[in-house]
Amino acid sequence: MPGMKILPALLLCLPLAAHAEWMDFEHEFDQDKPWVEVAAKLPPYPKAENLISFNVSSATRNKFFVDAESISVGTDNVVRYTVLIEAAGGAKNVSYEGLRCESGERRLYAYGHADGTWSKARNAGWEPIKFRSLLSYHKALFEDHFCRDGIRVKDGKEAVQSLRRAAR
Repeated sequence: MPGMKILPALLLCLPLAAHAEWMDFEHEFDQDKPWVEVAAKLPPYPKAENLISFNVSSATRNKFFVDAESISVGTDNVVRYTVLIEAAGGAKNVSYEGLRCESGERRLYAYGHADGTWSKARNAGWEPIKFRSLLSYHKALFEDHFCRDGIRVKDGKEAVQSLRRAAR
């Protein structure tokens, strides 16, 4: 009978279909797990030769830089980096920060000092990025380099390439 050959083939497919359905269930379960941040490790203080400039807005005279050596993407999907802001008068602010592409948030981990040391930020939790502000360097890094079109860079190398392309 011609239908008899279909039955064994169908029986072989049932375990595969059940396995695929189970994998979808597991995937859904993984997405429901609460996000957990990994501990951030402070990078070495930035060196001038590793700084890459990036544009924020023509509305500011400040200059903005990211330390190429400090950029990383953690297992928690946080893009971490050191930023240096040079004011028009020459004053410099250095900080180690993180961005979450999935939620549009930022976090400050530490402040840098002129002697090359860090001070951990106190009570600095995750805050929404100010997307309406022309002067927000977080917005510029998020939209133009680290989370373009809502897609997070896969690693520090990809982030550095994006920054260098724009700096040319």
